Amino acid sequence: MLRLTLAVIHLLALPIGLGAVVVRARALRGPLDPAGLRRVFAADNLWGLSALLFLGTGLWRLFGATEKSLDYYLAHPLFHAKLGLFLLIFALEIRPMIAFIRWRVRLGRGEAVDTTPAGTFARISWFQAGLVVVMVALAAAVARGLGR
Repeated sequence: MLRLTLAVIHLLALPIGLGAVVVRARALRGPLDPAGLRRVFAADNLWGLSALLFLGTGLWRLFGATEKSLDYYLAHPLFHAKLGLFLLIFALEIRPMIAFIRWRVRLGRGEAVDTTPAGTFARISWFQAGLVVVMVALAAAVARGLGR
């Protein structure tokens, strides 16, 4: 039952994250008044939650050997590519993450928020969405033993 639960949560984290990052990208292109910023923050919260779920269940599945052995994954080049994409997504997230924290603090204080980089953050979000789709394809290939 644990194996199934971990797999379901792991797999559901991907569409939740994909939807969240797409909604965030669209919200960043809309009006960035307080209501618009709340939409950005809500989508960003889901994006972060999905990353935690994906990473947490993925590490559990990897090191708990609930699917395949650790050796299987470590020897699989497409698994390395998938991890590389996850790290790229995370690296791309650092700048928006820091900015959104600052925006939240300023908004909470009733201060003006400089949303000048919103267009850049929207483009980053769209790029991350594309990378998530490629990650799904790589995960399917790894699960089926392709690319070895």
